[in-house]
Amino acid sequence: MKAATEVLTVGPLSLDIAAQAAHLNGAPIELTAFEYRVLEFLVRERARVVSKQELADYLYPHDQDRDSNVLEVLVGRLRRKLDPEGTLAPIETLRGRGYRFTLE
Repeated sequence: MKAATEVLTVGPLSLDIAAQAAHLNGAPIELTAFEYRVLEFLVRERARVVSKQELADYLYPHDQDRDSNVLEVLVGRLRRKLDPEGTLAPIETLRGRGYRFTLE
């Protein structure tokens, strides 16, 4: 018997947790492993602001030499993939505080 698949749906975005796949309006989105992990973390924590440090700790738990610019690049790529038209603004940057996933 197959277990129920956990799918997180927020607005036009759905994440299939088991398959690590993302869909926007039903169409698949091509994401790297790191892009997917950032997106899943932000979606799961969407009720609050996630600091860059917290996101870095989640992505690189054993790597002490992290470059915060990598996170900015990943978030920038996610924004372009999730919002090619520039109308959704799915990820908000709160200067000096972190990121918040804004889709309802």
